[in-house]
Amino acid sequence: MTTTLIPILASIAAALVVLLTTPLMIRIANAIGAVAKTSDRSIHSTPTPLLGGVAILAGFLLPVLWFLPTGRPTQGLVGGAVLIALLGVLDDRFELAPIVKLAGQLTAAAVPVAAGLTIDHITLPGLGALNLGIAQYPVTILWFTALVNMINFIDGMDGLAAGVSAIGATTFAIIAASLGRVDPAIVAASLAGACAAFLVFNFHPARIFMGDSGSMFLGFVLAGVAINGLMKSAAAVAVFGPLLILLIPILDTSFVVLKRLKHGRPVYSADKNHFHHRFATIGWSQRRTVLAMYAWCGLMGATAIAIRFILPYADRRGSSSLAGTLGIIAIALLAAAGALYLVYVLEILKWNKTPVVEIVRSRREQAERERVSP
Repeated sequence: MTTTLIPILASIAAALVVLLTTPLMIRIANAIGAVAKTSDRSIHSTPTPLLGGVAILAGFLLPVLWFLPTGRPTQGLVGGAVLIALLGVLDDRFELAPIVKLAGQLTAAAVPVAAGLTIDHITLPGLGALNLGIAQYPVTILWFTALVNMINFIDGMDGLAAGVSAIGATTFAIIAASLGRVDPAIVAASLAGACAAFLVFNFHPARIFMGDSGSMFLGFVLAGVAINGLMKSAAAVAVFGPLLILLIPILDTSFVVLKRLKHGRPVYSADKNHFHHRFATIGWSQRRTVLAMYAWCGLMGATAIAIRFILPYADRRGSSSLAGTLGIIAIALLAAAGALYLVYVLEILKWNKTPVVEIVRSRREQAERERVSP
């Protein structure tokens, strides 16, 4: 009962706090000048207040601090999350240099690691647990830092980062609760509730952005619950679960980083190669793009949940795992079909539709010039 009821209550409490505090953060952001201005790279067309991440943080902290025991790993995760959210606030207001942000991210990641929250082993199906030894410390810091930047990278369209994080956190909460890991289930459920409530203000057209204070915070907490909720278990989902649940930010970041390296550009340089930019290029609206990404993320989460539940259920029935395997394969094929569809849209239709878009735009501009000319 505790593993299901308390996470649900934590999610509801987090959502209520976010609903109450976000309007206040809109006024504060406008008052102190923490506003996202328009640029050639941005998709939004009007200046929009930042600091929505502070409201998400407030919603997250209330149930987490109320319900969770005072274990050192949990304290370390919460402390590091607060630290990285504060780093994001400074960046939202003063636009910190990339090297300063990276140093802050590494420092924040060291907090939960020092408290004992580490990837000390990896469970490989058929091979058992592989102990990492002293390598667990740099590997864990790298994992935290990578997830922080991955969620930060996808935060370029109304509701995208908040929605993807809400779906991912919900999946983590379900799996962690099923494994009897109450602490990470509460943390993940609190994050899911906070993100879902924030979408009331952040879904297109957004009235506030989460800014780096939100996106880096979300990535940090997701990295922590992935370790404490799944990776430290002996379940089959321990290795593949986090990769499936976080597949969208992992693929998006990998694609963008590799392309920047290919063209000799700094990894931290801004461009329009992210998935959401590419959808915009072929003419998809923000709502359509975000909903498609939600569906893709949901399919990946469903696959992770299937791996967690279907095979153990088949084993408990005393039958072979054939039925469970077939069920997982069916869900995985559906997820793969969704991924292939998006690849088709982004990589093939792009070449067919972009010229048409340019032709239409050119004709409109020509018609406008003829209309205003004397």
